[in-house]
Amino acid sequence: MRKKYKVCMSLLLVLGASKLQAQVDPHFSQYYIYPSWLNPALTGAFDGSYRVSGIYRSQWGNVAKPFATSGLSAEFTTDKNINAGVSVLRQTAGDGGYSYTTAYGNVAYTGVKFGKEGFHRLHLGLQAGLIQRRFDRNKMTFGSQWNPITGFSGNTASGETFSRTSAAAFDAGAGVMYFDATPGKKANFYGGFSVSHLSQPDDKFSASGKEKFPLRYTVHAGIRIMMSDVFSLTPNALYLKQRTSEEKMLGAYGQYSVSGETSVMAGANYRFKDAISPYIGFTHKQWVLGASYDINNSDLSKLAGTSNSFEISLSVVGIRSAKTPQVEFVCPRL
Repeated sequence: MRKKYKVCMSLLLVLGASKLQAQVDPHFSQYYIYPSWLNPALTGAFDGSYRVSGIYRSQWGNVAKPFATSGLSAEFTTDKNINAGVSVLRQTAGDGGYSYTTAYGNVAYTGVKFGKEGFHRLHLGLQAGLIQRRFDRNKMTFGSQWNPITGFSGNTASGETFSRTSAAAFDAGAGVMYFDATPGKKANFYGGFSVSHLSQPDDKFSASGKEKFPLRYTVHAGIRIMMSDVFSLTPNALYLKQRTSEEKMLGAYGQYSVSGETSVMAGANYRFKDAISPYIGFTHKQWVLGASYDINNSDLSKLAGTSNSFEISLSVVGIRSAKTPQVEFVCPRL
């Protein structure tokens, strides 16, 4: 009976957002690996010709079917002050086959540079694409189909009706980001702001079918501090707001250079009233591999028991045919 209760609760968590007027988009603890989701102005903010990133998240593994979220992005830089990128995100949740899929194209303008040598930079980004949500009616079960003596019967009519089981909508967003790319400094600051769902697409799964996707506001910032020639520390902060829901995260990670081509990273983020997420990773040449584990400390952990969340990520940066003229390119590493 407890497992059935958890199944029902998982469905409420996924499908009840519209009624609560506090819909929250899928998110990652390793948001710094998937910059296209965070802020379109981050598109192409790296020293290379291209970057491909993939990330996978699994959560609430003992609450029916786990919530699984995966993302894949590709970004390309040019010498014309324009960067471009594409990204796809997909989340599946619950035994009802619920899925949330987005596909976006990003463009970032990188020509705003100021300061004595132009190392202070302002990037402007735009994002446009589609949101697709669906669920499988045939995979869902309801209380009316349970008999206290014989148990569940798929042949018993549920009595539930649905006006639709899938919905797609056009979506758009925008963002801006500043970062200090001055080489050789002890501390380099970065910060950005973005707004998602600017097109205010209709939420066809709402009770009226006329509710709008709520705007999602994102503020992110941090500072890379060079503690020595081989070790840096990067405190960072993230704030999200979508209608009545908020997410506040503080954290830091350290990066130690083992050799000219290899470094190791370790740190943690704390998501207020939700979880702490330790992180470990390493880089080798142009490859970055990372893993994190969310340890839930909210009231929801009483329902989910010891079920927490984990993420694994991998990214690769293609090197430029010609090196940048700076001694060291300082990108806004999150």
